[in-house]
Amino acid sequence: MCAMSFHKQKTLKDQIHLSGVGLHSGKFANLIIKPAAPNNGIVFLRKDLKKNNIIYPNVSNVSTAMLCTTISNEFNVKVSTIEHLMGAFYGLGIDNAVVEIDNEEVPILDGSAKIFVEKILNVGIKISEIPIKVIRINKSVHFNEGNKSISIIPSKINLEIDFEIKYENQLIGNQRNTLKVYEDDLSDTFNSRTFCLYEDIEKLRSMGFAKGGSLDNALVVKDDKLLNSDGLRNDKEFVNHKILDCMGDLFLSGYKIIGKIKCSQGGHKLTNDLLRKVFQNKENYSISEINEKNVPHSLVYRQNLKSIA
Repeated sequence: MCAMSFHKQKTLKDQIHLSGVGLHSGKFANLIIKPAAPNNGIVFLRKDLKKNNIIYPNVSNVSTAMLCTTISNEFNVKVSTIEHLMGAFYGLGIDNAVVEIDNEEVPILDGSAKIFVEKILNVGIKISEIPIKVIRINKSVHFNEGNKSISIIPSKINLEIDFEIKYENQLIGNQRNTLKVYEDDLSDTFNSRTFCLYEDIEKLRSMGFAKGGSLDNALVVKDDKLLNSDGLRNDKEFVNHKILDCMGDLFLSGYKIIGKIKCSQGGHKLTNDLLRKVFQNKENYSISEINEKNVPHSLVYRQNLKSIA
């Protein structure tokens, strides 16, 4: 495969089927992810509704970002917990797909993006002849909320995510990791599961969340022990899951991003707030087409750059 093919738009070679409960709603849903033509983008389609059922995963359509990312259209039709699937799309370089779902929440599966990734890779990825577009960050943008902070600054050719979490819980503690999305092995990121503290479960459920949560789809920490019998999948699984969430939420920009993210104790809302702030001023960013004439030499020929395309 020639290097330039990595910079063409991609979709799935065939449709895939998944089903399962939603983490927060507890509702069962069937999901079909279908190939789509170049420039289609990612589109969600509520198949349980006969009209007004199309929802675009765009930052302007985020209706809530509390504990998960929910998108809605102008008719208040919604799909929630899209971030793990969007993270899989981003990391694999899927630019175009139609996601058909027959309920309001994407199945949580095992709590990570692992199954989405495996299913997509199993059917294969189709590369078109149409070049991708990227958002290049031109100016630094910062957003703070109490002790939480997130920023994005310009970068030459990569999306770098530097993320840290700080928990009083001794097992989780302070974790930090940095990922170069278009260059590093994303396996640990894809495989890292969502997590919560045992003492928070009843509160979450009283607020209408975590109704479908279990040890099969989330890491649960009680005191200084992990309740999941299979243990951690990697030694930074907690912060790596936050990076997966961040990657998925960034894809609500509509394009791949070239920039450096630094986030401390952030989550869905903070990432969404950052994107909104970026798009408030056109001087903060530019959208450009990646083609043979303007792609950086190092981006074309670096062997392990994968998913920008």
